[in-house]
Amino acid sequence: MSGFLSYEMIALLMFSSMMMSMLTGQRVFATIGFVGVVAAAVLWGNGGFEMGFSAGMKLMKWYPLLTLPLFIYMGYMLSESGIAEDLYKAFHVWFGGMPGGLAVGTIGLMVVISAMNGLSVAGMAIGASIALPELLRRGYDKIMVSGVIQAGSSLGILIPPSVVLVLYGMIARQPVSQLWLAGVFPGLMLATMFCLYIIIRCRLNPALGPALPKEERDMPMVEKLKLLRAGILPFLIFFLMMGLFLMGITSLVESSAVGALGALFAAWYKGRLSKAVWNRVLEQTLGISCMFMWIILAALCFGAVFDGLGAVRAIETLLVRDIGLTPWQILIIMQLSFLVMGAFLDDTAMLVIVAPLYIPLVGKLDLGVDNALIWYGVLYTITCQIAYMTPPFGYNLFLMKAMAPPDIRLIDIYRSVLPFVLIMMLGMVIIMIFPQIATWLPSQIYLRG
Repeated sequence: MSGFLSYEMIALLMFSSMMMSMLTGQRVFATIGFVGVVAAAVLWGNGGFEMGFSAGMKLMKWYPLLTLPLFIYMGYMLSESGIAEDLYKAFHVWFGGMPGGLAVGTIGLMVVISAMNGLSVAGMAIGASIALPELLRRGYDKIMVSGVIQAGSSLGILIPPSVVLVLYGMIARQPVSQLWLAGVFPGLMLATMFCLYIIIRCRLNPALGPALPKEERDMPMVEKLKLLRAGILPFLIFFLMMGLFLMGITSLVESSAVGALGALFAAWYKGRLSKAVWNRVLEQTLGISCMFMWIILAALCFGAVFDGLGAVRAIETLLVRDIGLTPWQILIIMQLSFLVMGAFLDDTAMLVIVAPLYIPLVGKLDLGVDNALIWYGVLYTITCQIAYMTPPFGYNLFLMKAMAPPDIRLIDIYRSVLPFVLIMMLGMVIIMIFPQIATWLPSQIYLRG
């Protein structure tokens, strides 16, 4: 086949075949893995079949892969055992006194949930089941609170321990520890930007987020401080897990085991470790973990064929030498294509589709950024956050519709995310202009180590 077509054309044919196959409705990993294996067999004969097997063996030997089920288990255990609900009561009293205060408290809750769970789904479920009914009962605008919960839950894939960054690290062959550290300041920056928007909007129009009546929040400081005890266990688990890791006492996998055991202990200590909770947590952990493993396997197989063709070098030559684009123009085009794909695909599908092309290309571009692939991992993850909330097929949009009361229509949910999507785009631009926001912390920890 290579005698009739150039390697560039073969790479283009693979890419277009993969995109067309996705229109059939098949699962992402099946589509990408199938195209990769078939292309390998056609190009290299019987030996090409071994590429898929080799990718599978590489996946099974990937020791950091053990972190995936452990972190997923930790997040589901903390959410299913109701620990997050206790924490929301504390935010309710502490932030309820100002206009939009409960919405700000909801963002705070989502930040804590994000630090306990590497996925957006858990934050979405907690926000929709705990915060949404309370916010609506307090007279908050239904469109604004829908956007608050969706935006807040999306922080779960950026603030460590992020499962999406683990997935990116495995495919990009970058240290997960540095990716996690790179996500800390961007995640907190976005959370702060969300809070500032809520505060400013509710000060301009207090009807959107009325303050709690004084009698509901007028309690002695001692009682308020007691409410904060709800946050002791989640924060203790997070700081124990991350602290031991950053001090070099535990490895990444050992830290994930510490987090999983901490979540189990917390549920037992609260008296909520029932058989029903245990079964739900294990079922959800198994389902999500298997999905990620299949996706990584497919990405490795497809990427091996793409690398073997030299497609990345050909595209770099086309964009830089033939067309004459600057490295930053290429990066902007890549991000714009991500935003377009995000309207139709989820985060893992986007990563698997573009990983063989974009990740090596970023490594070759002269962007003048230290740890470019670490920095790009943060940009990719923010784009995934936007993808979760972008019509028509944003994942969070449909989750919100499924969990929201009937009076919140789909058009209301679409309208609710617009300001938060714009905020996230602004945040992504800021990190592109000032990459140190993402790269400073991992570089400091790395140098200190």
